[in-house]
Amino acid sequence: MTPFDRDDIYQLATAIDDVVDHIDESCDLLELYGVESPAKQAIEQCRILVAAVEHLAAALADLKTRKHVPQELVALKALEDEGDRVMRDALGDLFRDPRIDPLVVIRWKDIFEALEEAVDACETAANFVGNIVVKNA
Repeated sequence: MTPFDRDDIYQLATAIDDVVDHIDESCDLLELYGVESPAKQAIEQCRILVAAVEHLAAALADLKTRKHVPQELVALKALEDEGDRVMRDALGDLFRDPRIDPLVVIRWKDIFEALEEAVDACETAANFVGNIVVKNA
């Protein structure tokens, strides 16, 4: 017998897999486009992504007792909001400078979007954690 509803476990596992898939896609794009040096905004997005994954992992680790899950989910949501801001700023910078090669714009736009999708996937997984907590409170 599982400690949580099987459907909830399946949805959560799928959401966590989506996080990993988006991170993998971001890495693939860096390799595919031959990026030799990262953009400062990509580094900031990666910092946010790592922190979001850490909060998600902490929430998952505490799912049995559920003591600190709400705090972890709130922190993750704040990071997702920060990630949105960094993404908007990064895209704005790309399109503001007319000297940037259009191919470079396309490459970095794809990379920025892939990193943002990974952070968004963390929030989606966090929402499933929150649902599980509410159902089992």
